[in-house]
This record gives sequence, C-alpha cells and structure tokens, in this order.
Amino acid sequence: MQKKLIKVHPSDNVAVALVDLQQGETVTLDGEELTIQSTTQAKHKVALSAFQEGDSIIMYGVLVGKSGEAIGKGQVLTTANVKHDTAKVTQKTGSFEWTPPKVDHWKDKTFMGYHRADGQVGTQNVWLFFPLVFCENRNIELLKEVFEKELLNKKEDKYRLLLRSLIHTNGEQDVLVKEPKQGRVFENVDVRFISHQGGCGGIRQDSESLARLLAGYLNNPNVVGATVLSLGCQNLQIQIFKDALASINPDFQKPLLIYEQQKMGTVDDMLSTVIRESYEAIAAANEIERKPAPLSKLSIGLECGGSDGFSGISANPTLGHTSDILVALGGKAVLSEFPELCGVEQELTNRCVDDEQAGKFLSLMQAFEKSAINAGSGFDMNPSPGNIKDGLITDAMKSAGAAKKGGTSPIVDVLDYGEYISKPGLTLLCTPGNDVESTTAMAGSGVNIILFTTGLGTPTGNPVVPVIKVSSNRELAERMPDIIDIDTGAIIRGEKTIEEMAEQLMGLIIDVASGRIQTKAMELDQNDFIPWKRGVSL
Repeated sequence: MQKKLIKVHPSDNVAVALVDLQQGETVTLDGEELTIQSTTQAKHKVALSAFQEGDSIIMYGVLVGKSGEAIGKGQVLTTANVKHDTAKVTQKTGSFEWTPPKVDHWKDKTFMGYHRADGQVGTQNVWLFFPLVFCENRNIELLKEVFEKELLNKKEDKYRLLLRSLIHTNGEQDVLVKEPKQGRVFENVDVRFISHQGGCGGIRQDSESLARLLAGYLNNPNVVGATVLSLGCQNLQIQIFKDALASINPDFQKPLLIYEQQKMGTVDDMLSTVIRESYEAIAAANEIERKPAPLSKLSIGLECGGSDGFSGISANPTLGHTSDILVALGGKAVLSEFPELCGVEQELTNRCVDDEQAGKFLSLMQAFEKSAINAGSGFDMNPSPGNIKDGLITDAMKSAGAAKKGGTSPIVDVLDYGEYISKPGLTLLCTPGNDVESTTAMAGSGVNIILFTTGLGTPTGNPVVPVIKVSSNRELAERMPDIIDIDTGAIIRGEKTIEEMAEQLMGLIIDVASGRIQTKAMELDQNDFIPWKRGVSL
C-alpha cells in the first residue's frame, strides 16, 4: 500500500503529500495519526505541528521559511501563509566525514569514448561552428543550412514536408511529399552550430567571460575541433579568445580554424574558403574511433528544471546517489545553479575540503545575491509559477531539494562561471538557476554528460553534451515520453529505492556515453546555448 505522506528528514516539522489528500482525512505517519485540515494536492506540504506567526519551518533538516500567520497542525502550506527565510552562514563550522557507496561491481566497467591528447575522453565527437560576435550569426546560419543538408543529409524534415503537402493538396489531404532518405556522409562525427548575442556592445568583462565560455566548449572532450568566425572589430578579439583557451589548456592540440571577415573580402570568398577547409578537417575527425575508457573519465553535470514537489525526494536524490557512485570511482560531478543552493549553504560549506573552498563558495553566493538585490530582485523570487503550483513555495524549499543532486560526497573545488573543472570529485560551479544558462555553463566547464531532472517537463538539450532527462513522477513520463529518458516515479510509489534507481541510471549513462543510445533531447535535435550576460549594454 502506497504511503500518503513522507517526512524527508527526522527534524522536519512538515511532510510531503504523496497523493491528493482530502479535508478531514486521517493519515498515519511514523505511527501517529494526523487529521488533514484542508484539501491538499500531491507534492504540497502539510504542517506536522501548529505554527504561530514567525515560527521556523524545517524541511530536509534545514530552515526553508517562516510562518507568515498561524498555521494549524494538518493544514497545507501555501505562499499565503509561508514566507521565504534561510539561516545565516558566515563560515565553515564543522568537520566532515564521508562513507562512499560500495562500487565494486562498477570498478571494471568501461564506456566507449573518444580519447583526446590531453587525457580527457569524450562521449561524442563533435565538430563545432561558432562566432566570436553576433555579427557573424547570419554566416553561421548559412553554414548550418549547407552542412546539415549536404553533410548530415537532414533533408526529410517532417514539418517542412507537412507544409509542402498542405501547399500541394490545398490542405485537403494529410499526405507528405517525401524525399528519398540518404545516409550521412560521415558516420563518426557530428557537426553542430551555436550562435549568441554577445561579443560586442556590452562591457568588456562580458566579452572576456564569453571568450572563456567558448574556449571551454572547444576544450570540452566531446569536441574534436572547431570553425570560428570573427568580424574583426568586436570587443571579443581573436587574441582574447586564444588567450582564454591557453589559460584553460596551455598544450591545446585540437584542430582550430579561425576566419576574420574584415580581412577576407566578400562573404562569398570567406564562406567558400570556410566550407572547403572545414570539410577537410571534418573528414579527418571522422577517422577517430571510440575506444574503451574507465568510468573515472566521466564528468557529469547535475541539473534540474521545471521542478515539482517530488523532485527533491525522487529524481534529485537519484542523481545524488549516482554522483556519489561516480565520485567513488574517481570521476567528476558538477553541481551548479547557485540561487538554488540558497538555504543549504551551511551544509555545503561544511562539506568543502578546506576553508579556502568554503570561503570562495560563500563569497560567490553573497556577490550573486547582492547583484540580484541591486537589480531589484532577490533569491526569494527564484521559484517559478510552475514550481509554486506544484509545491515549491519558497526558494529555500526549492533549494533544499535541488541540492540533493549533489549527493553526500566532499566538495573538492568551487569554480566561478567560465572556470574549467580539473579535480576528481564533486565541484560547485557558479551559474544562474536558469536551465539553459546553467547547462551551457557546465558544458563550457568540461562535463561530458548532463543529468537533468524535471517534474513538470522541459525539453532542454545541449549542442555538445548529451542531456539525460530524469522524470520525478510517472505522470510526466507518460504524458511527455518524447523528452523523458528515465522515470524515478517508482520511488514515490514505494516500488524502488533511490539506490536501485541510481544503479539503473548508471547503466543508462554508460550506454549514452558509449553512443549506443541517443537521449531524447538528441533525437529532438534540442541544442540550447545561452551565455550568462552579467553586465549592461553600452
């Protein structure tokens, strides 16, 4: 029989409704009966004791809010009776010990990856096209059309064919006028294109930040080489980009083609040269083949988006245990989205391996929050309407569940946006909570797989890193099967444990990393890229 309520942490004074609860219904939790005082939808929180105005609300063992008015025992928590609040953190206050999970049966496992000269191993083999400035976006789009149609043979787009059928049949028949299917010219290399709105017009620091991000994409183990377009007069000069690349990898050895339009004359002259030389480089990249690599060569990004009230008790803890398994094997894991770590700073600070990392984490958090306040906002405004509708009514409540993606291992490093991961273990990376800005940043910091949990459904993908979408509940997986790769709803129903779901996810990660399975985002050709613009336009 499925449980109706769950108390996440022993010290919590609220519980999560696992099913819809009716007013007057009596529910048993931990051997005690609780009468539900107001109709409560699944995923929302119920008070386990009476609150007076200003009382602390504890969930996941941390402060997630204050009562804004008196709340009766058994009453549902809402935005009307709860206010955002968090504990103040100034320093590391305790030591930390970690007991890794048992990973004996994973130690000899391998994945089939692309080995790079610097020791990194890719899960994809991508030739990347990108501009240094938005002025080159049109040329990138022209190249994309040419290469995708002729090199990847992406000719049979069902939506274009549907429109063609409507044109040719006057909308009377749903018959597609089909083109003959053709295979790819090169089977062992993918060609991807990214564009952006940066590189000039803003503060110089934003261009420098973009340079580091793009350099990180080129250094990412999933990228085999790149074609880069520059206009010539922009803030993000070619040398700034090269300097950023050298700071990440002084011994960079991948093929890199850079073209400056203002030195090459007409668009036709430039694009003809770009196409010829890029084709030759892509043909050479196609000769690289997958070879076995230990799981320690995996670097996973941990992301959540479109979260619901179940995310923090099913999907996110599954990622957390998966992260612990990989860290125990010598791999890397990255937890980002700093606005969604608000309220759990003390736990994360205490997990840092030394005072230097703890101090950097708190400094980045405080600077980020200050910038939000200066802009007339704040971390308390982070939950979206969808989050709130599905039970995440304060930022701290959302954050406490989001932090579960990071598991329980020590934090070995703390990075600012644009810095590149280098240490085995769990790393914190400063990014916004925005899904795409965060996944964009993690790919630029070197992850080769992204695990993305969602309770409401989001189609986010990435141009160079496979994104595995993890559902927090069965209803979403059944409603949107075209975007969900694995469903952890069995945890909510009591059919599987978090550890069992993590083991299943590990198997899927190996298959995706080896190229045996394409993620749903890859099938949808969902290649999202949004750099974080921290400054103003000038």
